[in-house]
Amino acid sequence: MSRVPWWAVLSAGGAPVLLIGGWTLAADRQPPGYDPTVETISSLAALDATDRWLMTAALVGVGLCHLVTALGLRPAAPGGRLLLAGGGVATLLVAAFPLPGSSGGSTAHTVAASLAFGLLAVWPAVAFRRAGGTPWPLRPAVAAAATVVLVALVGWFVVALRDETAVGLAERVAAGAQALWPLVAVLGVRRDQGHVHESR
Repeated sequence: MSRVPWWAVLSAGGAPVLLIGGWTLAADRQPPGYDPTVETISSLAALDATDRWLMTAALVGVGLCHLVTALGLRPAAPGGRLLLAGGGVATLLVAAFPLPGSSGGSTAHTVAASLAFGLLAVWPAVAFRRAGGTPWPLRPAVAAAATVVLVALVGWFVVALRDETAVGLAERVAAGAQALWPLVAVLGVRRDQGHVHESR
């Protein structure tokens, strides 16, 4: 089984750092009264947001990280890697099509965000392998469980959008988990492969 290169570890680690760091720094730049548990991540990159470039740059970085990670996660099934890369492209589109204002809507932005959330939630379920000696993150049961959790978190976000309670919190939990799972997968694969190499 192909090994995961070191640069994939950097890209997988970069995604959650950029995302969480981005929304933390951008939120700190907003006017008094900004509530991250209510306001969405996208509002930080909206055209009327203060220093919107912070969240925009973070989203671009996250999208690129997912693309690089998909390229480097060679032991995963091609379909899963393709979906992860697609999630990266969709994240780039989220940055490319910002909201017109913190309270405004955009069809292009909504479509891009929906694609990003959807693809980044289901890619683990398509990335599994059945061969003997498959690293634990890519085993069918683990991959399915990861997708169930990620889809459930996205579902919480969708419900929060409808009743407008804790929308920002739900989105941050869902997006944060989606950014973290590629790192877990990469580290888990490298750890298992390292043990196999040592046993030889």
